[in-house]
Amino acid sequence: MPNLKIFAALGIAMFPAFLESSAKAEIKVGAAIVDVTPDQLPVLVNGGMLSRSADEIRTRINARAIVINDGQESLAIVVVDSCMLPRVLLDDAKRRASARTGIKPENILVSATHTHSAPSAFGALGTEPDAAYVPLIRERIAEAIEQAQANEQPATAGWGSTEAAEFTALRRWVRRPDRVDTDPFGNETVRANMHAARDLDLVTGPSGPEDPELSILAFRAIDGTPIAALANFSMHYFSDQPISADYFGLFCDGLKEHAQKDASASQFVGIMSHGCSGDIWRRDYMTWNGQDPATIESYTQGLLKIATALYDSIQYQEIDDVEMAQAELDMKYRVPNKQMLEWAQKILSEMEGPTPANNEEVYAREQVLLHQMQETQVIVQAIRIGPFAISTTPNETYALTGLKIKHQSPAEKTMVIELANGADGYIPPPEQHRLGGYNTWAARSAGLEVTAEPRIVSANLGLLETVFGANRKPQRQTVGPAAKALLDHSPMAYWRFNETEAPVAMDSSPNHHDGTFQSDVCFYLEGPQDAAYTQPDDLNRCVHFVGGRMRARLENANQDYTLVVNVWNGMPIQARETTGWFFSRDHAHAISDFGEHLGIGGTATSPGHLLFQFGNDAPLIGKTSLNRWQWYQVHLVRKGNRVQVYLNDQTSPEIDAELPSSPALSINTYFLGGRSDNQANWQGSLDEVAVFDQAMSDSERKSVSVRPAK
Repeated sequence: MPNLKIFAALGIAMFPAFLESSAKAEIKVGAAIVDVTPDQLPVLVNGGMLSRSADEIRTRINARAIVINDGQESLAIVVVDSCMLPRVLLDDAKRRASARTGIKPENILVSATHTHSAPSAFGALGTEPDAAYVPLIRERIAEAIEQAQANEQPATAGWGSTEAAEFTALRRWVRRPDRVDTDPFGNETVRANMHAARDLDLVTGPSGPEDPELSILAFRAIDGTPIAALANFSMHYFSDQPISADYFGLFCDGLKEHAQKDASASQFVGIMSHGCSGDIWRRDYMTWNGQDPATIESYTQGLLKIATALYDSIQYQEIDDVEMAQAELDMKYRVPNKQMLEWAQKILSEMEGPTPANNEEVYAREQVLLHQMQETQVIVQAIRIGPFAISTTPNETYALTGLKIKHQSPAEKTMVIELANGADGYIPPPEQHRLGGYNTWAARSAGLEVTAEPRIVSANLGLLETVFGANRKPQRQTVGPAAKALLDHSPMAYWRFNETEAPVAMDSSPNHHDGTFQSDVCFYLEGPQDAAYTQPDDLNRCVHFVGGRMRARLENANQDYTLVVNVWNGMPIQARETTGWFFSRDHAHAISDFGEHLGIGGTATSPGHLLFQFGNDAPLIGKTSLNRWQWYQVHLVRKGNRVQVYLNDQTSPEIDAELPSSPALSINTYFLGGRSDNQANWQGSLDEVAVFDQAMSDSERKSVSVRPAK
């Protein structure tokens, strides 16, 4: 392919893991720490909207390196306490390191921790790179690789992972459709943005999944002496005063202190790399009480408690199977149109001083810069160390992106390191671009083409397939008891809603009634867990509707049918006349005389209660008010002219009515997440939706009934 260059190296066979520890190891590993603290103050600091500088060193900042040598070639992994490191700087540092060590530049991975309190090495938004600091950090990165190579010794490797869910949470939330915010260009486009859930009344739910996995790759010498440990976690940053390594540096120091309880580990190097954290922070807004008792020290100590227990549990084995591959992808920037460019140029012509003084000036300058740049190349890499994999992106990637790579990787365990080998900004999944917000506003910090995320994911998976010589895993959800119960009743269609991208909503029945997502849907959020739709080690997933719908056509559908659907409402029930419609069987674009619609009432009709509407008749109303942000299972049973709607495992219906006589229902179009006329569409999540071509009996309905509670 003309826009994809791939380099691969370091491929040899792996010895079995059961070899005696006294046997000769085939890899050598060295590690080193090199101080990259600026020696000239004040220094510009990156990570803010406007330019700022610091004249105090709060904590030292470092580059931490590991070099792995399999006897034929070597690779290097470096993590630097920096907000972002541009490719031009890193390419130069790699060339310098290569000249001194013989390690090929394409076999070197360099990433930033993304501390927002480090010197600026990259020009973004209102901050320029610090001209005096860039040469220092470039040289020190090369020195770290050189020193790590000098410390090589025969080694074994081990890895493990655990969850640290209480230390990470989603920071990007979906705003209510009547609370859309304004972007820096004066347009009301912000349907999702960071920290919107500070006021839960403004939002309908998180815009994506979290990734609570904490993973560690560790090395030790043949005699058992600890050499290094590379950790990876998805949490954006804690926040500290500059100059500081933030919690990343404290974590590395704590891991080193723990390892050095072994007296032989005096040279141990602990490293924390940045997982996919573009939409991640540490505060769980769903349970937040407005206070923040955590300090950077207490946060780090809590995370270290989990990490050190994981580190102590790691089992080591001899590895001689190491391989690395790299790809370069041509990417276009989202450049301004003529009108936007003229607006930006006018703003800049009136700007006082060399740097922007406000957000409008920041984004005006970014439009001019993107217009000048037009396109770029980005690097992705894959590393195999036995059955363990490392995959990289040069971006601030969403947790969903990392999960796409991890869950499809052919490796036993995959670590995804972001902001590696470049600083190419946020890459929201395509559906997130439609929701707007800071992460999507075109700038050097978020300027790549809308298709950048799926292209980078695909390239990463291709590289993993290359280094493992195996195909990626299919994206599937396991079948738990509740899912099996639905399948055992032979549904016409069963949409599990575990997709990671549009447009296909896969039918898990044998009937291939796949649906189509019609924009404005978020993917792979956490679905109901108590109902056991998946196996215990597999998290159930759902989709979150943001005004979009899923549309499907079920040929030869009967007038009698049963719908089973799990619903989670994100709208305040007093926010609009109808809180939202989540199911519709009708012709598109209108309400016909014989359509059927299911939703939740708002201010016009019993807020929070189930609604069933037939044609243009007044809705029928359920007995129970459904709580916001809680899962419920709803059953709609249509038999002849009789309709019954049940909630959870109820034995008596919420709604029980005889409908007016009508011709045999021949409507085969089904909508989920909205009504057929696109009015008052669902603002919340749906999951595990099944349609049956008959009216289920009470005993049949009971056999598939659950009471999801979370």
